[in-house]
Amino acid sequence: MELIDTHTHLDHPAFAPDFEQMLERARTAGVSAMIVAAIRASGWTSQGQLCAHRPQLYPAYGLHPMFMPEHSEQDLTRLDNLLEQGDAVAVGECGLDFYIPEPDKERQQRFFEAQLELAQQYRLPVIIHARKAVEQVILTLRRYPGLTGVLHSFSGSRQQAERLMEMGFMLGFGGPSTYSNAHRLRSLIAWLPCNALLLETDSPDQPTATHRGERNEPAYLPEILSTIAQLKGMSTEQLAEQTTGNARRLFRLPPTSGH
Repeated sequence: MELIDTHTHLDHPAFAPDFEQMLERARTAGVSAMIVAAIRASGWTSQGQLCAHRPQLYPAYGLHPMFMPEHSEQDLTRLDNLLEQGDAVAVGECGLDFYIPEPDKERQQRFFEAQLELAQQYRLPVIIHARKAVEQVILTLRRYPGLTGVLHSFSGSRQQAERLMEMGFMLGFGGPSTYSNAHRLRSLIAWLPCNALLLETDSPDQPTATHRGERNEPAYLPEILSTIAQLKGMSTEQLAEQTTGNARRLFRLPPTSGH
Protein backbone atom coordinates (compact mmCIF):
# COMPACT_ATOMS: atom_id res chain seq x y z
CA MET A 1 0.00 0.00 0.00
CA GLU A 2 1.14 3.48 -0.86
CA LEU A 3 -0.05 6.46 1.19
CA ILE A 4 0.35 10.23 0.82
CA ASP A 5 0.32 12.50 3.84
CA THR A 6 -1.28 15.63 2.37
CA HIS A 7 -0.64 17.93 5.32
CA THR A 8 2.47 18.12 7.48
CA HIS A 9 4.70 20.73 9.09
CA LEU A 10 7.90 18.69 9.00
CA ASP A 11 10.03 21.84 9.22
CA HIS A 12 8.81 22.22 12.82
CA PRO A 13 11.64 22.23 15.41
CA ALA A 14 10.01 19.22 17.12
CA PHE A 15 11.43 17.03 14.32
CA ALA A 16 15.01 18.30 14.49
CA PRO A 17 16.34 15.62 16.90
CA ASP A 18 15.35 12.61 14.75
CA PHE A 19 14.36 13.96 11.34
CA GLU A 20 15.89 11.23 9.16
CA GLN A 21 14.62 8.45 11.46
CA MET A 22 11.12 10.02 11.31
CA LEU A 23 11.26 9.90 7.49
CA GLU A 24 12.41 6.30 7.60
CA ARG A 25 9.52 5.36 9.90
CA ALA A 26 7.14 7.03 7.43
CA ARG A 27 8.66 5.07 4.54
CA THR A 28 8.35 1.80 6.47
CA ALA A 29 4.67 2.65 7.17
CA GLY A 30 4.04 3.00 3.41
CA VAL A 31 3.95 6.81 3.29
CA SER A 32 5.67 7.53 -0.02
CA ALA A 33 5.08 11.29 -0.23
CA MET A 34 4.44 14.12 2.22
CA ILE A 35 3.32 17.68 1.57
CA VAL A 36 5.01 20.23 3.82
CA ALA A 37 2.69 23.21 4.31
CA ALA A 38 4.04 26.63 5.28
CA ILE A 39 2.90 28.86 8.14
CA ARG A 40 4.96 32.05 7.88
CA ALA A 41 7.37 33.70 5.44
CA SER A 42 10.35 33.32 7.78
CA GLY A 43 10.22 29.55 7.28
CA TRP A 44 9.99 29.42 3.48
CA THR A 45 13.72 29.21 2.78
CA SER A 46 14.46 26.39 5.23
CA GLN A 47 11.28 24.60 4.16
CA GLY A 48 12.36 24.76 0.51
CA GLN A 49 15.81 23.43 1.36
CA LEU A 50 14.28 20.62 3.40
CA CYS A 51 12.20 19.47 0.41
CA ALA A 52 14.78 20.13 -2.32
CA HIS A 53 17.06 17.26 -1.24
CA ARG A 54 14.34 14.77 -0.36
CA PRO A 55 12.25 13.52 -3.29
CA GLN A 56 9.41 12.36 -1.03
CA LEU A 57 8.79 15.88 0.35
CA TYR A 58 6.81 18.53 -1.55
CA PRO A 59 6.51 22.17 -0.44
CA ALA A 60 3.40 24.36 -0.29
CA TYR A 61 4.00 28.03 0.48
CA GLY A 62 1.56 30.37 2.20
CA LEU A 63 0.67 32.59 5.16
CA HIS A 64 -1.39 30.97 7.94
CA PRO A 65 -4.29 33.03 9.35
CA MET A 66 -3.37 32.27 12.98
CA PHE A 67 -0.14 34.22 12.65
CA MET A 68 -1.39 37.52 11.19
CA PRO A 69 0.79 39.74 13.46
CA GLU A 70 3.87 38.12 11.86
CA HIS A 71 2.76 38.70 8.25
CA SER A 72 3.50 41.84 6.27
CA GLU A 73 2.20 43.11 2.92
CA GLN A 74 5.71 42.55 1.60
CA ASP A 75 5.32 38.82 2.31
CA LEU A 76 2.67 38.63 -0.41
CA THR A 77 5.16 39.99 -2.96
CA ARG A 78 7.74 37.49 -1.70
CA LEU A 79 5.18 34.71 -2.04
CA ASP A 80 4.49 35.73 -5.64
CA ASN A 81 8.23 35.59 -6.43
CA LEU A 82 8.60 32.23 -4.69
CA LEU A 83 5.68 30.63 -6.52
CA GLU A 84 7.12 31.85 -9.81
CA GLN A 85 10.13 29.57 -9.21
CA GLY A 86 7.85 26.59 -9.74
CA ASP A 87 8.71 24.03 -7.03
CA ALA A 88 5.51 24.52 -4.97
CA VAL A 89 2.71 21.97 -5.36
CA ALA A 90 0.16 24.26 -3.66
CA VAL A 91 -0.46 27.63 -2.03
CA GLY A 92 -0.93 27.26 1.71
CA GLU A 93 -1.54 26.87 4.47
CA CYS A 94 -3.85 29.84 4.09
CA GLY A 95 -7.44 30.57 5.08
CA LEU A 96 -9.48 32.04 7.92
CA ASP A 97 -9.46 31.42 11.66
CA PHE A 98 -12.21 33.13 13.66
CA TYR A 99 -11.61 30.87 16.69
CA ILE A 100 -8.49 32.68 17.93
CA PRO A 101 -9.06 35.48 20.47
CA GLU A 102 -9.96 38.80 18.83
CA PRO A 103 -9.28 37.78 15.22
CA ASP A 104 -8.54 40.58 12.75
CA LYS A 105 -11.16 39.26 10.32
CA GLU A 106 -10.67 42.02 7.78
CA ARG A 107 -6.91 41.52 7.51
CA GLN A 108 -7.29 37.71 7.45
CA GLN A 109 -9.76 38.07 4.60
CA ARG A 110 -7.43 40.35 2.64
CA PHE A 111 -4.46 38.00 2.95
CA PHE A 112 -6.64 34.97 2.13
CA GLU A 113 -7.95 36.59 -1.05
CA ALA A 114 -4.46 37.68 -2.10
CA GLN A 115 -3.27 34.07 -1.79
CA LEU A 116 -6.28 32.75 -3.73
CA GLU A 117 -5.42 35.20 -6.52
CA LEU A 118 -1.83 33.89 -6.58
CA ALA A 119 -3.12 30.29 -6.70
CA GLN A 120 -5.27 31.22 -9.71
CA GLN A 121 -2.38 33.02 -11.38
CA TYR A 122 0.01 30.06 -11.00
CA ARG A 123 -2.71 27.41 -11.49
CA LEU A 124 -1.99 25.80 -8.15
CA PRO A 125 -4.38 24.17 -5.67
CA VAL A 126 -4.85 25.79 -2.24
CA ILE A 127 -4.48 24.20 1.19
CA ILE A 128 -7.08 25.91 3.36
CA HIS A 129 -7.37 26.27 7.12
CA ALA A 130 -10.95 27.10 8.18
CA ARG A 131 -11.77 27.21 11.88
CA LYS A 132 -15.12 28.69 12.93
CA ALA A 133 -15.02 30.18 9.43
CA VAL A 134 -16.11 27.46 6.98
CA GLU A 135 -19.11 29.46 5.74
CA GLN A 136 -17.02 32.56 5.10
CA VAL A 137 -14.40 30.45 3.29
CA ILE A 138 -17.08 28.97 1.01
CA LEU A 139 -18.50 32.42 0.21
CA THR A 140 -14.99 33.64 -0.60
CA LEU A 141 -14.14 30.65 -2.81
CA ARG A 142 -17.28 31.24 -4.88
CA ARG A 143 -15.57 34.37 -6.21
CA TYR A 144 -12.65 32.32 -7.58
CA PRO A 145 -14.18 29.88 -10.09
CA GLY A 146 -11.91 27.15 -11.36
CA LEU A 147 -9.78 27.11 -8.22
CA THR A 148 -9.20 23.70 -6.61
CA GLY A 149 -7.74 22.59 -3.31
CA VAL A 150 -8.42 21.00 0.04
CA LEU A 151 -9.99 22.13 3.30
CA HIS A 152 -7.59 20.55 5.71
CA SER A 153 -8.86 19.03 8.97
CA PHE A 154 -12.40 19.66 7.77
CA SER A 155 -14.92 20.31 10.55
CA GLY A 156 -17.91 21.72 8.67
CA SER A 157 -21.36 20.30 8.03
CA ARG A 158 -22.54 17.85 5.36
CA GLN A 159 -24.24 20.71 3.50
CA GLN A 160 -20.99 22.71 3.51
CA ALA A 161 -19.08 19.64 2.32
CA GLU A 162 -21.53 19.26 -0.58
CA ARG A 163 -21.05 22.89 -1.65
CA LEU A 164 -17.26 22.57 -1.49
CA MET A 165 -17.30 19.35 -3.54
CA GLU A 166 -19.51 21.05 -6.15
CA MET A 167 -16.75 23.66 -6.50
CA GLY A 168 -14.14 20.91 -6.98
CA PHE A 169 -12.63 20.96 -3.50
CA MET A 170 -11.49 17.97 -1.48
CA LEU A 171 -11.61 17.50 2.30
CA GLY A 172 -8.70 16.36 4.47
CA PHE A 173 -9.03 14.21 7.60
CA GLY A 174 -6.51 13.12 10.19
CA GLY A 175 -6.07 12.36 13.88
CA PRO A 176 -9.43 13.75 15.11
CA SER A 177 -11.23 11.01 13.12
CA THR A 178 -9.60 8.32 15.30
CA TYR A 179 -11.32 9.50 18.49
CA SER A 180 -14.38 7.38 19.23
CA ASN A 181 -16.33 10.35 20.69
CA ALA A 182 -16.03 12.37 17.42
CA HIS A 183 -19.52 11.25 16.38
CA ARG A 184 -20.39 14.15 14.06
CA LEU A 185 -17.06 14.01 12.26
CA ARG A 186 -17.20 10.23 11.88
CA SER A 187 -20.74 10.37 10.52
CA LEU A 188 -19.64 12.95 7.94
CA ILE A 189 -16.67 10.79 6.87
CA ALA A 190 -18.86 7.69 6.53
CA TRP A 191 -21.17 9.62 4.18
CA LEU A 192 -18.48 11.46 2.16
CA PRO A 193 -17.79 10.21 -1.39
CA CYS A 194 -14.32 8.65 -1.59
CA ASN A 195 -13.25 10.80 -4.53
CA ALA A 196 -13.34 13.89 -2.29
CA LEU A 197 -11.27 12.48 0.57
CA LEU A 198 -7.62 13.05 1.49
CA LEU A 199 -5.58 11.64 4.38
CA GLU A 200 -3.33 13.84 6.51
CA THR A 201 -1.56 13.89 9.86
CA ASP A 202 -0.92 17.64 10.41
CA SER A 203 2.32 16.51 12.07
CA PRO A 204 3.49 17.41 14.67
CA ASP A 205 -0.06 18.46 15.67
CA GLN A 206 -3.38 16.56 15.99
CA PRO A 207 -2.08 13.13 17.06
CA THR A 208 -4.21 10.01 16.70
CA ALA A 209 -6.09 8.47 19.63
CA THR A 210 -3.33 5.93 20.37
CA HIS A 211 -0.71 8.70 20.44
CA ARG A 212 -2.71 11.28 22.40
CA GLY A 213 -0.45 13.91 23.96
CA GLU A 214 2.55 12.86 21.87
CA ARG A 215 4.29 14.47 18.90
CA ASN A 216 2.45 13.40 15.77
CA GLU A 217 4.33 12.10 12.69
CA PRO A 218 3.54 10.72 9.20
CA ALA A 219 4.23 7.11 10.27
CA TYR A 220 0.88 7.22 12.09
CA LEU A 221 -1.07 7.75 8.85
CA PRO A 222 -2.02 4.02 8.59
CA GLU A 223 -4.03 4.39 11.82
CA ILE A 224 -6.06 7.16 10.17
CA LEU A 225 -6.44 5.04 7.02
CA SER A 226 -7.65 2.07 9.06
CA THR A 227 -10.18 4.16 11.02
CA ILE A 228 -11.64 5.82 7.93
CA ALA A 229 -11.78 2.53 5.97
CA GLN A 230 -13.74 1.03 8.85
CA LEU A 231 -16.12 3.99 8.96
CA LYS A 232 -16.72 3.63 5.22
CA GLY A 233 -17.03 -0.17 5.24
CA MET A 234 -14.21 -0.72 2.78
CA SER A 235 -10.78 -2.34 2.83
CA THR A 236 -7.68 -0.34 3.75
CA GLU A 237 -6.22 -1.29 0.34
CA GLN A 238 -9.20 0.20 -1.51
CA LEU A 239 -9.12 3.40 0.52
CA ALA A 240 -5.33 3.74 0.18
CA GLU A 241 -5.58 3.44 -3.60
CA GLN A 242 -8.44 5.95 -3.81
CA THR A 243 -6.94 8.60 -1.49
CA THR A 244 -3.45 8.30 -2.98
CA GLY A 245 -4.96 8.77 -6.44
CA ASN A 246 -6.92 11.80 -5.18
CA ALA A 247 -3.75 13.38 -3.78
CA ARG A 248 -1.76 12.73 -6.95
CA ARG A 249 -4.45 14.34 -9.09
CA LEU A 250 -4.98 17.39 -6.88
CA PHE A 251 -1.30 18.21 -6.32
CA ARG A 252 -0.12 16.83 -9.70
CA LEU A 253 2.40 14.52 -8.09
CA PRO A 254 4.33 12.00 -10.20
CA PRO A 255 3.25 8.31 -10.16
CA THR A 256 6.03 7.46 -7.70
CA SER A 257 7.63 9.85 -5.25
CA GLY A 258 10.34 12.00 -6.77
CA HIS A 259 10.26 15.60 -7.92
